[in-house]
Amino acid sequence: MTTLIFNRFVAFALAAVSLLGGFVTTQAHAEDWPRWRGPRGDGTWNAPKLPEKWPDTGLRQVWRQPVGGGDAGVVVADGRACTMDRQKEPEEIERVLCFDATTGKLLWTHAYPVAYGKLQHGNGPRAAPTIHDGRVYSLGALGRVCCLDAASGKLLWTKDTVAECGARIPMWGFAASPFVFGELVIVHVGAQPDGSFIALDRKTGRECWRSAPDRAGYCTPILIQHAGRPQLVCWTPENIRGLDPRDGKPLWAVPYKVTYGVSIASPIFQEGIVFVAGYWEGSKAVQLGPGAADAKLLWEENQFLRGEMSQPLYRTGHVYLLDKTHGLTCFELKTGKKLWDDANQMTPKGRDPQASLVWLNDDDRAIILNANGELILARLDTAGYHEQSRTKIIGKTWAHPAFAGRCVFARNESELVCVELPAK
Repeated sequence: MTTLIFNRFVAFALAAVSLLGGFVTTQAHAEDWPRWRGPRGDGTWNAPKLPEKWPDTGLRQVWRQPVGGGDAGVVVADGRACTMDRQKEPEEIERVLCFDATTGKLLWTHAYPVAYGKLQHGNGPRAAPTIHDGRVYSLGALGRVCCLDAASGKLLWTKDTVAECGARIPMWGFAASPFVFGELVIVHVGAQPDGSFIALDRKTGRECWRSAPDRAGYCTPILIQHAGRPQLVCWTPENIRGLDPRDGKPLWAVPYKVTYGVSIASPIFQEGIVFVAGYWEGSKAVQLGPGAADAKLLWEENQFLRGEMSQPLYRTGHVYLLDKTHGLTCFELKTGKKLWDDANQMTPKGRDPQASLVWLNDDDRAIILNANGELILARLDTAGYHEQSRTKIIGKTWAHPAFAGRCVFARNESELVCVELPAK
């Protein structure tokens, strides 16, 4: 298979790690979307009540803004929507952008020079920023971490993880979003030696710990509570790992080497089981035991559970995963037993199928943005995929959207749109 095909494959796949954020002014209690996969990092949205179907006239566009190249999504907090892009002219730069989430007005930008050179699919930044405690944390495609004041855009500190930490740029650039834990911001940059994950003091940028020898993949870690302690669960191109986020101490590791290093979608942790889905090598489920270091392979499957960039969802013992061949697929988490697939009804069939799935909080419904830019309402249960409605809100996209209050923010390579959802 040619390099060109793989370039296209993983370039599109990296859009999976780009989350977009939304803001709404109609509800004072609406959640913000300050980080990858939303406020809890699990792809759930405490949404307002939504109708059974979209209006025949479509959804109202609140605002639209042009953006430069890149797959970095938008995050939203305190009325500000932030994202990243890349400009090629008059000089090559990466930018962190901050918009008024209500009006779309550009509030500030922070730019710095870059030289992508031969970086595969060098369109722009991949990782969604993270907003925390009045600061914006970003990771560029070439490894520069920035900490910015969210209100003004003032640069508080920056670190070139390649030059200063020994990070090694993966084939398609860095894509895992900065992860805040306490007073630390953790980045997955594959530094050598033993710096697959590096924790920086989030106020100063000082390196506090580094852990694991694995090279960098494209997967944002998750935080779990297990065996009476926090664990940072990570999927690298070599291993599924558990680390102590306080000091980086390795707790457990289960080998899983993936072709071309494409560990992309974040793990799921439910019922004591860590689940990851790979493209060529398929899915693996790891059972965690009573001790913090207890972990063993529970099952693996490589026929019909082969995920790529789409983030799977869990509910009541079952997982909903976009398989690369069969489409949306439901299976039992404990066994891997397949219950059904939708025969590619939800999103177009192709080498790189993509759809972003988010649970609504009111029932078994999901809100989904597919690769054609269609926003879908559907019920997902063990009986099947039950579509209620779909409407187009943007052109073709591989980037995850985000949801806040009654707004959806969706992005592609050229624009960011804010769309309002109707009341029930």
